[in-house]
Amino acid sequence: MLLALLLVSFTLSSRPVMSLVPNQCNDQCGTIQIPFPFHLNISCPSISTAFQLSCLNSTTLYLHIGFKTYRVLDFFSDGVLVDFPGTTGCRQYNDLNAFGFTKNDHFGISGDNVLGLYDCEDSSLCKAACETNDLPGCDGNNGGSLGCCYPLSDHSIWHFGDGFSFFSKFGCRGFTSWVVSRGTNTGKRGVKLEWAIPRNISDRICANNADMVNATTIEAGVRCLCKDGFVGDGFAKGAGCIKSCIKEGQEAYGKECDRPKHSHKKLVILAGVLAPIFILVSLFLFLCILKRPVKPGSFQLEQARYNSTLSFRKGCRTRLFSYRELDKATRAFEDSQMLVNDKNGTIHAGILSDGSHIAVQKVQCETERDLIDVLSRIELISSVVHRNLARLVGCCIESGSTLLVVYEYPANGTLEKHLQYSRGQKFVLDWYKRLRIATEIASILAYMQYEIAPPIFHHGLKSSDYVFLDVDFSVKVSGFALLSLGCGDGHNNYENDVYNFGLLLLEIISGTKYTDMPTVALEKIKSGKLEEIVDPSLYYHEQPITRREQIEIVADIATRCLLFGADDKIGMIDVAKGLVHIAKEGNKKGPEFEETFSNSSLLQMISMSPDSIHVP
Repeated sequence: MLLALLLVSFTLSSRPVMSLVPNQCNDQCGTIQIPFPFHLNISCPSISTAFQLSCLNSTTLYLHIGFKTYRVLDFFSDGVLVDFPGTTGCRQYNDLNAFGFTKNDHFGISGDNVLGLYDCEDSSLCKAACETNDLPGCDGNNGGSLGCCYPLSDHSIWHFGDGFSFFSKFGCRGFTSWVVSRGTNTGKRGVKLEWAIPRNISDRICANNADMVNATTIEAGVRCLCKDGFVGDGFAKGAGCIKSCIKEGQEAYGKECDRPKHSHKKLVILAGVLAPIFILVSLFLFLCILKRPVKPGSFQLEQARYNSTLSFRKGCRTRLFSYRELDKATRAFEDSQMLVNDKNGTIHAGILSDGSHIAVQKVQCETERDLIDVLSRIELISSVVHRNLARLVGCCIESGSTLLVVYEYPANGTLEKHLQYSRGQKFVLDWYKRLRIATEIASILAYMQYEIAPPIFHHGLKSSDYVFLDVDFSVKVSGFALLSLGCGDGHNNYENDVYNFGLLLLEIISGTKYTDMPTVALEKIKSGKLEEIVDPSLYYHEQPITRREQIEIVADIATRCLLFGADDKIGMIDVAKGLVHIAKEGNKKGPEFEETFSNSSLLQMISMSPDSIHVP
């Protein structure tokens, strides 16, 4: 170990400094090194969760701002270069409304962007000076002649805080963007977002030997910059600033600047002397371990836990929580914090020290096989990023034979809470919202079954406890039951999910759980007495005829799921297509459904959405 540390120290001190210093976790996605304050793992030191990224398939990096997701192309010391949202293939220009970005406390559109504007009716905004820049097209070749060029650094028309849709006032119909760094005339295709940290976020933001500088586009936003003679990210919670110098004709950093000559040679000699000693000590310890008696038949769960965790940690970017953190977040797993208590285990709501809302499930791992299975399922679930799947944040392995799995817990809580609250109150959770919720649940289940390899099954989504709702009532299906053990063969998995979804549809229609006795509800539906089970808060008889027909069709789908799901006569893909069709045909509430369900094929709709990404 000592030898390894010496060699690592020697190697690091010999490296040339990078223009951007990697964060303390040395995060990397593909060829992109991630600088502070950006990070992949929430356990990695940072200043705000606003800078948390996701790496898909170990190659593609994404930044999440509000409900928008942007692919990261590159980093700058003061910004991040992102692609145009939802672009597939090579498009020379984009719709002005496609980049729906709104500035916030952490990000703003940088003035370093140069725009190419197309089909503008008013050419008074076009600037000749920026047309001399080398601006490549989306295929890497020269972008060709621009009809109209406007640098955002020119503030005569566009001002900081404006979006790109601003240019529609001039009759422009499309745009593309490049970032041209100061002092150059070569552009990189994409949109540069300036980043900053709110000035009042902490008493001490910058490290020693660093100055605080104001952001250009973000009000009250700041960054840190190392003083002359120092290098680093400049932040107190980051790498800080270390001394920089030229020594023996080469750049040197930190303590290397104070070391006497030939110190590298001394390190090499010392490492050579210590290497044989290290090898001998390691052999001695290994022989001692081999001679240690082992109790026959004993299951060494702690050793298995250690080994499995090591391999899990190497390949997984989810956070490893301490038991103390989760115990504090859930108030010692107090009953008042409990969301679910059934055969799949308990789920408690909690709040982390940084204010993040989480849901914690307890999973029993009695054997090494259990532990390995659960950790592999965590790995699989964390590889799926979908707008309707609750994000897996991490886990804890410090609580004996119980594994604690941590998920995000959105602002609106569980669907069950809203269904109960609706009873007796008109349109609290109206039919439009319920239909949208049912459609989104079916779509994510179909996506996980038919677009993921190997398929992911829920094994228990028969209750609204497991469906979380975001601030706009969009669905976040929690993956808790995905981790249940002993789930049977693959054929039964498909059937069980369809049957369970039928139970959930009944609950959405009626506001009442029928997990144990769905027969009563089915008899009412088959005998034409649907109104007797419809949630009173929906005021079934006061609904327009088209809406009553929708409720009847959804009830029919629930019936088919319960009667034929177990016989494999109806699949989740059929259910999802049916609900999507109902939502599109009967939607009179605005463009939301049309935007979400715009493709003729359901699976195309799911897999092509920029908010639906799977990593095999």
